Amino acid sequence: MKRGAFFKTLGPGILFASTAIGVSHLVQSTRAGAEYGFGLLVFILAANLFKWPFFEFGSRYASATGRSLIDGYQLLHSAYLKLYLVINLLSMFFVNAAVTFVAAGFLQFLFGIELPAAYYYLPSLALFAFTFSFLALGRYAVLDAGIKVIGTFMLLSTLLAFFIALFRGPEAPLVWQPLQTLVRPATLPFIIGLMGWMPSAIDSSTWNSLWTTERIKQSGYQPSVNETVFEFNLGYWISAGLSLCFVVLGAFLLYGTDQTLPNNNVGFASGVVRLYASNLGDWTFPIIAAAGFTIMLGTCIGVMDGYARSTVRAVAVLRNKPESRQQYLFWISLIGLGGFGTIRFFMTSFTELINLATTISFLIAPLIAFLNYRLVFSEQLLASQRPGRAMQVLAVVGIGFLTLFSLGMGFYFLFF
Repeated sequence: MKRGAFFKTLGPGILFASTAIGVSHLVQSTRAGAEYGFGLLVFILAANLFKWPFFEFGSRYASATGRSLIDGYQLLHSAYLKLYLVINLLSMFFVNAAVTFVAAGFLQFLFGIELPAAYYYLPSLALFAFTFSFLALGRYAVLDAGIKVIGTFMLLSTLLAFFIALFRGPEAPLVWQPLQTLVRPATLPFIIGLMGWMPSAIDSSTWNSLWTTERIKQSGYQPSVNETVFEFNLGYWISAGLSLCFVVLGAFLLYGTDQTLPNNNVGFASGVVRLYASNLGDWTFPIIAAAGFTIMLGTCIGVMDGYARSTVRAVAVLRNKPESRQQYLFWISLIGLGGFGTIRFFMTSFTELINLATTISFLIAPLIAFLNYRLVFSEQLLASQRPGRAMQVLAVVGIGFLTLFSLGMGFYFLFF
């Protein structure tokens, strides 16, 4: 790809990566390494691999047709789009609450904000207000520019911490645990939650298709399908690689020690930052604290925009009416209020909120994966625009993988 074409295409993949690297990486991957060493690494690798086709299909479909996946669901059958809209409405408040609650913890710790227990919701409220203002004032143009800055800082600071940890080595001996000792009823909810947002929830593939069409409008450049897919894959595999970095950080700095991560957002943030800084050197303290906050801030912005943008588009397609700025403002307002209400309700149970949000995402993954597969192998795309045979096989295996673990989660809820 030529340099000029790359920079004109660059945007949606970086936005996806910044949105993905939040709870799944900073919280879940760190916990996986801290509690199980490298024992759960196979699940992280499997989630990244088997989800990859369905995210890639979003960018591919948008570039090939000029339409979002949401429009494609309607073309398959209106019932699919209605079901997607229901899924969106059921998950948007929990997901936005989860990412904002984590970000609020890092915000409080970064700036040394101490509040009485009764007012712990105020930082979350401030973040919802900031995210709303950021999106209301600039929409995609500001979102695209802001995320590139946040994403660059996030990448550099995380890699710095990772390489320092590798240089110093693990704090305690790493003992490999066989899978049969790890996969049991007590650990299954965490494993499902870990994979639910690894690297992100599959329903967010519609966001990437919308960001792709928006980037084309903004830049005035129509990239080829190969150019779009290359740009997305770059962002995707950066996010996948960083998930492994956080596992290593958790395993090297926490596993086998007497240190634990608290079950509240501020405690978790301070635990991560203080532990990393104490082991990597006090001079890294501002780097780790700032990295954690910027990671989560980028996630908050991307998630709110993604849910609002996809909901507006779904409603517009179902009603066969054009979108409007007022609808976008309405939905980011509603998402902020609903997310804030969810935080107030779950405020005392940080881990349960994260597990609930990630589990919901994983349970609906097989359906979205199937729909994305149907679209890219339909007659809406030319044969030259469709994925190759290897990607088709990987997608079929991925659907089976996601279905199997969703059934496992259902079995767990029924019998344990």
